[in-house]
Amino acid sequence: MNLKAARCIGLCTLIILLGSSSAYAKPVQKNRQYYEERGEIVWEVPTHDKLIALTFDDGPDPVQTPQILALLEKYQAKGTFFVLGKWAEKFPNLIKQEQREGHEIANHTYAHTYAVRSTRADKYSHEMNIAEKSIVGAGAHRPTLFRPPGGYYNDMVIQVAKQQGYTIVLWSWHQDTRDWASPGVSAIVNKVLKNARNGDIVLFHDKVEGKSQTVTALKTILPKLQEQGYRFVTVSELLAVKAREAAKDDNSSLPQHP
Repeated sequence: MNLKAARCIGLCTLIILLGSSSAYAKPVQKNRQYYEERGEIVWEVPTHDKLIALTFDDGPDPVQTPQILALLEKYQAKGTFFVLGKWAEKFPNLIKQEQREGHEIANHTYAHTYAVRSTRADKYSHEMNIAEKSIVGAGAHRPTLFRPPGGYYNDMVIQVAKQQGYTIVLWSWHQDTRDWASPGVSAIVNKVLKNARNGDIVLFHDKVEGKSQTVTALKTILPKLQEQGYRFVTVSELLAVKAREAAKDDNSSLPQHP
């Protein structure tokens, strides 16, 4: 084989290898960064302002929810309630109260259905749909935010949420109070106060089996964070503030004309 033929074979081999390089590419890592960059899941919304979103899952509850609402009113705080459709049907007056007092009501499925590998898209979609109907039927606006129970998500959950027009909202990893497990009032308080950052989304529950420690913890958390200059807003308000900040930053980077 002469030198010219060898070079030709080498070049052809290189072209074939480059053309098939995708076969050797690393698989896409579908981690938090992947979903955040695509805007498919929200964990937190860092902002310049001292804003925090308090969220409450699994309610409404006839005892715990009114106590939480009273505390939120006392400290001029707004919260986001990820409600279950079955409780919205049973306690529509609490949904109306949440709406009336300026809180945000969001979808948490009808019966706290987890998204496991065997969960079919049509079943999950049905859970979201009947929860939405229950929430609207109880007197609330049509929700736009969705939190999958247990924080369990996969591509199926993301696609179903998109089809239904929902934004998936989880919570700041450093702000999971685990109040559902009754870890102790001081544990809940310390978790929130020691980790507070601008744009946090804090996970609480307004329906806890047995005696809730959340209400007692909030009696300390709310005034302490308020003293530190934090304001409590809904998740949608937090997202809107971030969008305005991003637009302002973009405009400031444009050349200024005299």
